[in-house]
Amino acid sequence: MQLLVITPEKPRKDEAEIICELLRMGVSRINLRHPGQKADVLRNIIVQIPLELRERLTLHDCFELTEEFPQLGININRRNPLEPSGPHGPVSRSCHSVSETLLPADYCLLSPIFSSISKPGYAHEFTDEELMSIPEGKVFALGGICRERIAELKRYPFSGVAVLGAVWNQDTDRADIINNVAKILEEL
Repeated sequence: MQLLVITPEKPRKDEAEIICELLRMGVSRINLRHPGQKADVLRNIIVQIPLELRERLTLHDCFELTEEFPQLGININRRNPLEPSGPHGPVSRSCHSVSETLLPADYCLLSPIFSSISKPGYAHEFTDEELMSIPEGKVFALGGICRERIAELKRYPFSGVAVLGAVWNQDTDRADIINNVAKILEEL
């Protein structure tokens, strides 16, 4: 299984450094999810990340940045439902039903698998049968994912897990973020 990390809603001043470290540790992709932020804020993060690591970044917003950074992936979601016409990296899709995972995308984020850590009140609704029917090789489990729950997910055909709340928030110390990711990687 692969590990995908989603950034917290508000950018951190040390975010680019943390992203580089996580990618070098073995995180497959980092999804830059900063709703409501201007393109300049995201650009400032992206330019601090070495070119060889940028191809493992996915934007959830500000798709116009793919004109400047065509290697960046994009995430189709409710805020940004259309794929840009210009060049870009892999396409991911935020999905809230198993049927949505069948739509065109290089990979999907299916949520919430468990009750969300970062969004209180966002509870899981998938049946065991639904999760067994997800397409192999393209779906990442998202929502309530922590290292203690990874063993439960291995019985389903998930490609990997996507985490946010189990890894970081604005108050999480950098060393704790790295430690949290290391522990999750051990479980995969």
